[in-house]
Amino acid sequence: MFQKLNKDIKFIQKNDPSAKNTLEVIFCYPGLHAVFMHRIAHGLYCREFFFIARLISVVNRFFTGIEIHPGAKVGEALFIDHGMGVVIGETTEIGNNVIIYQNVTLGGTGKEVNKRHPTIGDNVIICSGAKVLGSIKIGDNSKIGAGAVLLKDVPSNCTVVGVPGEVVRWHEDSIQGEKVEVQNVL
Repeated sequence: MFQKLNKDIKFIQKNDPSAKNTLEVIFCYPGLHAVFMHRIAHGLYCREFFFIARLISVVNRFFTGIEIHPGAKVGEALFIDHGMGVVIGETTEIGNNVIIYQNVTLGGTGKEVNKRHPTIGDNVIICSGAKVLGSIKIGDNSKIGAGAVLLKDVPSNCTVVGVPGEVVRWHEDSIQGEKVEVQNVL
């Protein structure tokens, strides 16, 4: 548990230029608090303590403005930056080294049964206001633009924008022929 928390803290420090020190990240980052509380709730959920897990997630939402269902699977080093309004559904799976900005929804469409929410690959950035809906897969190293609405799978190593979301750039070669660094955060 503390190893994952340490990775979360280091990932935040690496990706947020306003993070001055570890103490500031621990005490002043509601995204970190939400992920930490989720890890506790998820552990209880996996042991079938559903009520207490849901109660922790409701308290988490009350204090952070970030709603993560305790059934959601979250990898290492998740950074929810300016997380107010983030919603992560029950069957969502999030890989490692993922950045999610405010008002993002990883939700269902209401049409699926069982796996109803998206699967997010490793090293993905999901920008403000994006809606990723349904049992779809977002490939590794992809970037989802602000306000995009995604209802279909997204390949790895690309940037997607718009409503509905469309691939506008491949990270190896963009449409304009320039190189794009996958690690560059917008």
